[in-house]
Amino acid sequence: MNARIPNPAMANPATLKALIALAESTGDTGVPNTTHYLMHVRASQINGCSGCLEMHTKELRKAGESDERIFTVAAWRDTAYFTDAERAALALAEALTRIADRSDPVDDEVWNEAARHYDEKQLSSLVLSIAAINTWNRLNVATRQIAGAV
Repeated sequence: MNARIPNPAMANPATLKALIALAESTGDTGVPNTTHYLMHVRASQINGCSGCLEMHTKELRKAGESDERIFTVAAWRDTAYFTDAERAALALAEALTRIADRSDPVDDEVWNEAARHYDEKQLSSLVLSIAAINTWNRLNVATRQIAGAV
């Protein structure tokens, strides 16, 4: 399997700069980087983005996360490896990634649980982080960017 074209963001420096700036803007809010990485892995699993899965699981490993946590992100509801705050972030990531699946994609239950653990600035950070990873996933999936092919 080969990529259809190089990642479009790589071909357009202004786009790449903007996407990197978006990702960087989600930091310094008190949300641990590992929470962002966990959300990125979960969204990438849902979207079938092998390149992002490879990147973000490596980030988790580099951050010192255990194999158990990395390997069970897709089953976060059924493991004891995640905190309540991480679970709320993962639920939000799933809801925002699967917006076409329900008439109220981010229902009050999901939002209110996230709001129990994160303040307004942190919630904004989570939402922007999820939007950013979904953008990268869509660019990679559309152009068939393949993990391990580079």
